[in-house]
Amino acid sequence: MSSDQASLRIQRVPSETLFPELSKVSVFTEMKIENLECLGTVELIEAEVGAEIAPPGTACDGFYVVLQGEVEVRKEGKPGEPVQIFPQTAGESFGEMPLLKGVQSTYSLVATAATRLVRFDEEAFWQLMFSCPRVRAAILGNMARRLESYQVNAVHREKLASLGTLAAGLMHELNNPGAAALRAASQLRENLARMQEIGLRFTSRPRTQEQLDCMNFLQQQAMRRDCCVLMGSLEQSDREEALAEWLEKAGVENAWRIAPGLAEMGMDADRLACTREVFEGQDLSDTLNWLESVISNIQLVSTIESSIARVTDLVVAVKKYAYEGKGVGGALNVHESLHSTLIILGHKLRHKGIVLRKHFAPDLPALENAAPGLNQVWTNLLDNAIDASPQGGEITIRTRRDGNRIAVSFSDHGPGISEEDQKHIFEPFFTTKPVGSGTGLGLDIARRIVESKHGGEIALETSPQGTQFTVYLPVNGGGDHATEQVAGTAGSAEGTQAFSSR
Repeated sequence: MSSDQASLRIQRVPSETLFPELSKVSVFTEMKIENLECLGTVELIEAEVGAEIAPPGTACDGFYVVLQGEVEVRKEGKPGEPVQIFPQTAGESFGEMPLLKGVQSTYSLVATAATRLVRFDEEAFWQLMFSCPRVRAAILGNMARRLESYQVNAVHREKLASLGTLAAGLMHELNNPGAAALRAASQLRENLARMQEIGLRFTSRPRTQEQLDCMNFLQQQAMRRDCCVLMGSLEQSDREEALAEWLEKAGVENAWRIAPGLAEMGMDADRLACTREVFEGQDLSDTLNWLESVISNIQLVSTIESSIARVTDLVVAVKKYAYEGKGVGGALNVHESLHSTLIILGHKLRHKGIVLRKHFAPDLPALENAAPGLNQVWTNLLDNAIDASPQGGEITIRTRRDGNRIAVSFSDHGPGISEEDQKHIFEPFFTTKPVGSGTGLGLDIARRIVESKHGGEIALETSPQGTQFTVYLPVNGGGDHATEQVAGTAGSAEGTQAFSSR
């Protein structure tokens, strides 16, 4: 039978007639029949498999108890997220959270087996809560467990989303040096083929000592580390044009193509004079093209070296970020910890064209007995500062010694936080960001890590000209706090995430 054809029967019945069945449900085991008599009638719902008890978008304004069978509570997530499904079997109850929290919530309800369930409307629910303390305690206990489970699931969902965002950023970071190295390697292959061709022509005829001395001199000049000449764009253009004209008059092949590379390495007519004295014709052209290939190869190898070094730096930063504090009790260099976080979020800073100013205290001591999680704190605070900053804005990170504490500040030039929002800024699930942009967990998680694991505190200063969060950490670190658990966090090794509260 399809869900459209599945039978659904709803009737209002005196609540006390359901006492034998309700008393078998864990929430109502200690309830007395007189507690039900004052409720009047309630809804008894009987549904066949596939019956749609509540269509999508139904406002959750009742408390349900499943007597027999099974139903699925389905809740729509954010755009692009899958529907969340919560199966409820015989003996379970649900729907109390929106009523107790006084919030609007929508859902759909589908029977996945032949089902009997009872619905208490809002008035009957509150009457039940007031008339039966034991039922009230059981319902509140269920709500507490559900709220904890929901918070943990929300943290894990956001962790996965944040990992995806960070991974995309890291792939972008890795792609740039990777693409540069690939282009350089491809050009290097062409240069080597060209040098091989020139070399074969050179070996076909004997060379005089003067010619060999000239080539040796030019090679030494090209391979000097201080040979590159720093020039402005206009000066470089003039040098290239003058050298290209000199090469063309000398009958050199590819004069305009090889002139920029020779000019950049400081070559001019005077330095190349020996070639005109000892070479002529095709030999002169081959010599200067060979020299340009040598210079180009040196530059390409340098590009590959710097590109691979950049990849290595990124890998090292990610390893430090991911495994920071894993061995509890060791010393932590706060500046190195901040540096790895800056590399992780570097793409977001560049995307908004944000100027980053770092004022790091040179005498900042290491954080002793460091507990895990500080990279997560830096990430959350820096990510918030980036989101609050306008395009082309400025963020300042400052470290200093504050007595027996280390102070780390993150300042932005955003619009600030209103006085009303400041009262709730560290509360879980509170966010000032547009709907779908923030989870309201970042500052709560950062505060828990700083306070519970490190015995520190986070201070807030804000005005219409910007906001500053300052983290204060005892120099002796979080050794005494490392065994305490931080709700909703899974440790630094898994915590490469960027939750955002504001």
